[in-house]
Amino acid sequence: MSNKTVLIVDDEAPIREMIAVALEMADYNWLEAADATQAHAQVVDHQPDLILLDWMLPGTSGIELARRLKRDPVTAEIPIIMLTARSEEDNKIQGLEAGADDYITKPFSPRELVARLKAVLRRTTPPGIEEPVEIEGLCLDPISHRVTSTGSPLEVGPTEFRLLQFFMTHPERAYTRSQLLDQVWGGNVYVEERTVDVHIRRLRKALGQKHEHLVQTVRGTGYRFSTQV
Repeated sequence: MSNKTVLIVDDEAPIREMIAVALEMADYNWLEAADATQAHAQVVDHQPDLILLDWMLPGTSGIELARRLKRDPVTAEIPIIMLTARSEEDNKIQGLEAGADDYITKPFSPRELVARLKAVLRRTTPPGIEEPVEIEGLCLDPISHRVTSTGSPLEVGPTEFRLLQFFMTHPERAYTRSQLLDQVWGGNVYVEERTVDVHIRRLRKALGQKHEHLVQTVRGTGYRFSTQV
């Protein structure tokens, strides 16, 4: 089974079931939601790797949900494929301008859906998720789960590894403690925000004098990973 999780958002159960079968056959994990409220809760709790989002949803539309997700730094980088029966060019443009990474018109074949999904994931997966990422001699390898400093191994705990992986794949951007909790611990895990401070200290200690400066405190906000002083 792939470690990628896809959230299916559609108010029609037969369509969700059809997509779920196609995803299972392609070895993807999947979650489902019937409306925007359920979808947002799933995104916060599980941080899916991609969202298949129907345009026409009861209450809040798929377009409105896409805009909301793209405005939030915590969810902005989750790729979205819009699913819709609207085939007019203006509708496609509106979907893409709302932040969608691709647009599939109903009806569609499961094979086409999976192919487009794979293409979007390839395009939007940053280094550090499936391939090593290196910044100023600090290298994180997600496959071997190792961190090295100019070739020398560093002892990094599991939580600090996830925190470092998030920072190195999202550099030069400030995050609040709450946002880091959502991204690293998950929205369905309830821990104190000050827990982040504890793990930041542990991470800096693990990185040592050569790299601890990369994890910076942003007064009044939280933390960022930056090569700039």
